[in-house]
Amino acid sequence: MSQTRENLTYEAFGVAVRELAQAIADDGYEPDVILSIARGGVFVAGGLAYALDCKNIHLVNVEFYTGVGTTLDMPVMLAPVPNAIDFSDKKVLIADDVADTGKTIRLVHDFCLKTVAEVRSAVIYEKPQSLVKCEYVWKRTDQWINFPWSVLPVVRRAGEPVTPSEEAL
Repeated sequence: MSQTRENLTYEAFGVAVRELAQAIADDGYEPDVILSIARGGVFVAGGLAYALDCKNIHLVNVEFYTGVGTTLDMPVMLAPVPNAIDFSDKKVLIADDVADTGKTIRLVHDFCLKTVAEVRSAVIYEKPQSLVKCEYVWKRTDQWINFPWSVLPVVRRAGEPVTPSEEAL
């Protein structure tokens, strides 16, 4: 991984989501459901849902990253896990902020595969080492990405101590 960082601003994020939505529309894909991978995918899914006029959004919580460049061995879906029956015979668009290793998107993709009519994925960033090659990608990079929603420390009450992991930010 490169030592330099990709810095995404909220303004650039807005452009990225609109361009992703346009690529999806130009491709003729009309998702029935947008499945957001929390947490970073929540922002992407919301933007895509408005841009594509898709009102059916679901959320799946997946834990994988434990810090900058550190992960669990494998991603894990956290409760409550969506009911796959909700996606039966639907065209599903998986939305996330980045396909880094691709393991998270693969987990969610495989979860959907047996019940849906079709599943595709859209991300703001895709890294070269990703196991999954997403159908819709705004930008490819090998850099660590600073997303505008994750670069600042957690908001705490005035005077409350900062944790060591927050000091690393």
